Amino acid sequence: QVQLVESGGGLVQTGGSLRLSCAASGIIFNANVMGWYRQAPGNQRELVASSTRAGSTGSTNYVDSVKGRFTISRDNAKNTVYLQMNSLKPEDTAVYYCKLDQRGYSYWGQGTQVTVSS
Repeated sequence: QVQLVESGGGLVQTGGSLRLSCAASGIIFNANVMGWYRQAPGNQRELVASSTRAGSTGSTNYVDSVKGRFTISRDNAKNTVYLQMNSLKPEDTAVYYCKLDQRGYSYWGQGTQVTVSS
């Protein structure tokens, strides 16, 4: 059973920073994709950033609206993925979800609220 536990959300002012963490437990293979999605009220859930691991190599991907402000990273030894969010804007306000894809299965975290005040 794979479980994802997120932490690090909160309330921050415009221009501030937050760091989200997502720890995966259970059987985690060394080829997977871990990503961060977000969903604001009335909006569809969207991909924010993803990190692909294929053995010892990997790649990252970002939605255009966060490029240059957000950074996704991972600690494979801890099966943890991070999202460093800088220069936050009110439009970044949403519930942020962690997702793990491996061997055809998808797993979601419970979500963590990020609120950016103007």
